Amino acid sequence: MSATPAVETFSLVKQFGGFVAVDHINLRVNRGSFFGFLGPNGAGKSTTIKMLTGLLAPTSGTLRVLDFDISEQPMEVKRRIGVVPEDLNLFERLTGAEMLSFTGRMYGLRSEEIAQRSKELLELMELQDEPRKLIIEYSHGMKKKLSLACALIHRPEILFLDEPFEGIDAIASRTLKDLLSRLTTRGLTVFLTSHVLEIVERLCSDIAIIAQGKLLASGSLNELRKGIRVEGDGEGPVSLEEYFIHIVGGTRSSNEEEVLQWLT
Repeated sequence: MSATPAVETFSLVKQFGGFVAVDHINLRVNRGSFFGFLGPNGAGKSTTIKMLTGLLAPTSGTLRVLDFDISEQPMEVKRRIGVVPEDLNLFERLTGAEMLSFTGRMYGLRSEEIAQRSKELLELMELQDEPRKLIIEYSHGMKKKLSLACALIHRPEILFLDEPFEGIDAIASRTLKDLLSRLTTRGLTVFLTSHVLEIVERLCSDIAIIAQGKLLASGSLNELRKGIRVEGDGEGPVSLEEYFIHIVGGTRSSNEEEVLQWLT
């Protein structure tokens, strides 16, 4: 594994007017790792991904992706990464094959490469049976799988996934999880945000937790969980959910049994 990290940020800041969405974050993501980037809603996760993928310019700080400074060499970075954004951004009046062909051409792939890779990706994602169906007719899960296929067609070195499991059924989720696990064993770096902590715990080797724009924890999942005491459970590793709540500061209301009594 290369000693050069896949992603590294130095005091990264993003402000929108007077609001600080990302507040002096220092991240390091090793190549070939499955990295989970966690936080509550509005923590700054999507803003960070948009900066790492060149969609937003940072207010201050430095970020390097695959040892390139993205502010100075954005095209070198974009050629080497794949992105599945939360809102997908597919051209819905195309078929799946047409969308893959368009994406491949944007990355400069040869026609024969596009045809072969598109065929394999559509079969892998189980999208090959209705070749004339427009993307607008796809289910949400089908769109997620097609978006992932588009992100993979050029063989990226890093895959950025923003909530890839949100709103998809168990079968599609299993397909994506199995594929991502196989890809990381072949050296691909995966940078994942998800609110489904059970999936993160199963897949990710390393995590970082952000809240209110600030980085609260970062490192190996197993090492971070050790030694956190959960009342009544003694010492030792805890679940990711328990660790997340411990770090972010979530608490249960002392009078929660009195809340919404009219519903019970």
